Amino acid sequence: MSSGEEANEPSPSRGQRLTARDVTVSYDGTDVVHGAAITLRPGQVTALVGPNGSGKSTLLRTLSRLQQARTATLTLDDRGGTATDALALTAREFSRQVALLTQSRPTPSGLTVRDIVEFGRYPYRGRWGRADPEGSAAVGRALALTDLEPLAERGAEHLSGGQLQRVWLAGCLAQDTGVLLLDEPTTYLDLRYQVELLDLIRDLADLHGIAVGVVLHDLDQAAAVADRVTLLHEGRVVADGTPEDVLTAERLTATYGIRIDVDTDPLTGRLRTRAVGRHHARTERLSTTS
Repeated sequence: MSSGEEANEPSPSRGQRLTARDVTVSYDGTDVVHGAAITLRPGQVTALVGPNGSGKSTLLRTLSRLQQARTATLTLDDRGGTATDALALTAREFSRQVALLTQSRPTPSGLTVRDIVEFGRYPYRGRWGRADPEGSAAVGRALALTDLEPLAERGAEHLSGGQLQRVWLAGCLAQDTGVLLLDEPTTYLDLRYQVELLDLIRDLADLHGIAVGVVLHDLDQAAAVADRVTLLHEGRVVADGTPEDVLTAERLTATYGIRIDVDTDPLTGRLRTRAVGRHHARTERLSTTS
């Protein structure tokens, strides 16, 4: 993905704080998220982690108003300290402030990459295609940030899964919001683009002041990219804080139901995790008895 000066120039959007309290979500009469609370802060990346079925994606979708909650308080604060009830905003007003990249999206046919990215400008166009004077610049920035400029006129049906994932992300960036929510964004990406996407997420927070909330399965990726980690288990937030505070061996082992060792990578100085299965444990026993 591009790291040129033009792509890294601050965009017109400003970071905002998104705060959720008392979030309870039910499916078919059964609560799957229980009284959860989370705050996404401007200029910070918050990673939501936890086992499958822990409620990570459900909580993220609730923050985006895509998932209806049984109970929830959702507040948007701008940098001036003005608080807004996010649930009282119209869909268009909310979409100018919060963008969501979902886990799965369709593969459009007959549309170019640029066409899809331009969809991100829908909150600004209003009825009957009202003029969007900042749209072209916003789309250009999004294409540059995601390294899609060479593919801008290519048909979406000719893209790989990883390329298409970047296109949908570019559409979110073109939306030019102060809060960006990403649900497992590294899915379908090869190793290079996983690393570059995580770098881009950090740039969005560090250079543009955006509040980023991201669901990740990879604990090492969460430790590498996040300022804060929210750990969920069975629909409840069991820990929230810095990666060092949350991603401890004892807590992860209890949450995931498998032994997880945690140490520090000597090259990067970051936390590093290792899940120890039966065969790993057998190898350890053999090495200690030999």
